[in-house]
Amino acid sequence: MSLSRGSAAPRTGRSAEKRLAGWIAGYLGLPGVRDELLAEDGSPRSHWLHFLQALAELDAAEIARRFASADRHIRDMGISYRVYGETGERSWPLSHLPLLIGEDEWRRIATGVEQRAQLLERVLADLYGQGRLVTDGVLPAAAVTGSANFLRPLQGVRPPGGRHLHLYAADLGRGPDGQWWVLGDRAQAPSGAGYALENRLVLSRALPHLYNEMNVERLASFFQAFRAGLRGAATRSEPRICLLTPGPLSETYFEQAYLARYLGFLLVEGDDLLMREGRVHVRTIAGLKRADVIWRRVDGDFTDPLDLNAASRLGVPGLTQALREGNVVVANMPGSGAIEAPALMSFMPSLSRRILGEELVLPNIATWWCGQSRERDEVIERLDDMTIGSAFGDGVPGFRPVATLLGSDLGTADRARLIAAMHERGADFVGQEVVKLSTTPFWENGHLAPRPFTLRVFAASTPKGWRVMPGGFCRISDEADARAFSMGEGVRSADVWVLGDKPAEMVTLLPQSEAVKVRRLMGILPSRAADNLFWLGRYLERAEATLRLVRCLCGRSIETDSISRGTRPTLERLQRLLIGWGAVPKSHKHRSATAFATTALHQGENYGSAVALSREALRTASVIRERLSPDAWRLIVALESRLDIADPDLPSEVEAFERADQALRSLAALSGLMHENINRIAGWRFLDMGRRIERGIATCRFARLFATPEATADDLDVVLDLIDSQITYRSRYRSGVALAPARDMVMLDPYNPRSVAFQVAQIDAHLADLPSLRNDGILETPRRMSTSLHSELAVTEAEELDTGRLLAIEQRIMRLADAVAARYFLQGASAKRPDQQPDLA
Repeated sequence: MSLSRGSAAPRTGRSAEKRLAGWIAGYLGLPGVRDELLAEDGSPRSHWLHFLQALAELDAAEIARRFASADRHIRDMGISYRVYGETGERSWPLSHLPLLIGEDEWRRIATGVEQRAQLLERVLADLYGQGRLVTDGVLPAAAVTGSANFLRPLQGVRPPGGRHLHLYAADLGRGPDGQWWVLGDRAQAPSGAGYALENRLVLSRALPHLYNEMNVERLASFFQAFRAGLRGAATRSEPRICLLTPGPLSETYFEQAYLARYLGFLLVEGDDLLMREGRVHVRTIAGLKRADVIWRRVDGDFTDPLDLNAASRLGVPGLTQALREGNVVVANMPGSGAIEAPALMSFMPSLSRRILGEELVLPNIATWWCGQSRERDEVIERLDDMTIGSAFGDGVPGFRPVATLLGSDLGTADRARLIAAMHERGADFVGQEVVKLSTTPFWENGHLAPRPFTLRVFAASTPKGWRVMPGGFCRISDEADARAFSMGEGVRSADVWVLGDKPAEMVTLLPQSEAVKVRRLMGILPSRAADNLFWLGRYLERAEATLRLVRCLCGRSIETDSISRGTRPTLERLQRLLIGWGAVPKSHKHRSATAFATTALHQGENYGSAVALSREALRTASVIRERLSPDAWRLIVALESRLDIADPDLPSEVEAFERADQALRSLAALSGLMHENINRIAGWRFLDMGRRIERGIATCRFARLFATPEATADDLDVVLDLIDSQITYRSRYRSGVALAPARDMVMLDPYNPRSVAFQVAQIDAHLADLPSLRNDGILETPRRMSTSLHSELAVTEAEELDTGRLLAIEQRIMRLADAVAARYFLQGASAKRPDQQPDLA
């Protein structure tokens, strides 16, 4: 086999054969377990042999480089997930080898998943409609109503768009006989599709020659069809589709942000949405804009605190009423999670025969609902062969938070307690047969090892019927125990390659050019996103100010001979400023310049330190990740990493100076990227406005402290250093630094991009371009304030700028920031909103 890319490693002949033979010889399957690599006679299956032969053509160093590149891409892109209960994010754990599935086998899987999606859609339509399945005795009422996900307020509500399910997922496992079994249904808010897409992006870049040669089916067509399905469900020809997220603390927030950006949806939280006149609207900087479709990643009962869960802070008050009136499509319909209940799995074969008139293509894992006495007695009798779980998926009653129990592992006391509970409330329990999952190759320190896996397969409702993703979300256990119950969430994910007989068709999510009307618009910007962009700019600028103060302090401390020229007061003022800035505690005021610099750079408990501000910038950026380019995200992550040092002790002012200077270069790169690469739409204006406001405030403070009538030449040098205007000043004034010219350059010069006047002019220009809620032509409050201040600075002379005047300008900029927040951002439950909300589009 030849490699298709010139950059790939050359053939290694016998070395490749030796590597391949070593991998296969060292790969030992588990007894009694079906393996994806090895056939029953121990020989490698053809598609895996094909894959490994191509991989073996790369030498060990090249393979290590490719896999390291994949890991680096995950870190650089910030691909992450969160474990419930943890505050931090974890880097995404991707297996370096894909799961390979042949085209014929995949066709059967896709047929089975599509059949199951059709079946569950019809079951939901009946449960929330006529209820014939219960009244005719096909389903026991307790198996339905016992689930907290069965939402009675939605009984009788016809889903707008005609469907309960728009996205469905089935968790599959392969048993020892080679048969694929359904382990669980996911209809509440299925996760993993975005991670599957990222897995594909990472692995196809790491192994491009293998990806192309093996004719792997592409995923873009699935997402294209899913988006078309959501658009087709809406009543307007150009609907506004929102992805409703629980927020940045969600375990899968990265995936939600990634999918919103990839599909072109608006990422919103519950507070971003508002009911008005029976319809759902998005709060934006331009007023309320109608939401036509909501793809929810919030549990159904949390979507509406009025009709459903009153404790919810994640949903939209009144959303259920909008559903009753048919004014918004919600995917999936709240209440769809009821069919995830394990209790219903035992009835799926009979439901398929009754509703579809056919047997299930993909059978369930054998399940017994203990709400029926005969089934309960059988489970108790065969307890050693069973796993015991909750009938409704919320932990084993009496053993919570344990999700499942293996009967053979129970001690005498726990066994007796479980049996007693099953006799008392059998409807709360299910028993399921223990199934040994098949294993797939996992790359471990240069060798192959078998690991159990499960596969999540997605199906999307489209205008042409159900469409199954040609791939999926594979979870690989780090344990050799192949019993289905022990998989849990797994610890690694793998890309899933569905192999075709011919090259895959290239598909893009970009529409045909003739179908798109040319537009030059600001775009829709939710108020929450504007708020976060504004504060991202402020945090970055604050970090820059702290770094400039540290660099200036260290630079002057290094010049030891300058101490004799009377610069000690200047250094003391720099230290006082860092204390007042919140970068250094007051208790450090008598410490050395090195200690000051170390604290101001790396002590995260001080709110004004560079590392604390970079953390806040990173946290804020993570909330609006879908609005940032990968390059911008990487630079923000790199800045925080550069400053977040576990042992920050610095030996000298020189090293402190260098660290501050390196961090400033990172910020300069980020500023350049944002200035050159971001469209001048509303989001960029808030980001830049935040930086301008913070820079104006900081510059006023610098001027008040270092450009006083008593200022020395060294003081004036410092203020010019802090606003990066030394070169400009020296080129304009040959006679040396003086107070009035320095004040003019710092405060009033309209040509100096660091002056206060320049910042105010830019803020005024941004506000002029932002949408107004007034239709009478009168300026809104923030614009009136910025225009007034801009005009005043334009006619002010440097000699008029005494300390009181400088303080007044600083305070006016701070009030301007408050006015911007009051006008454009959410203000909590008692948000002040204009009486008129024009353009409810």
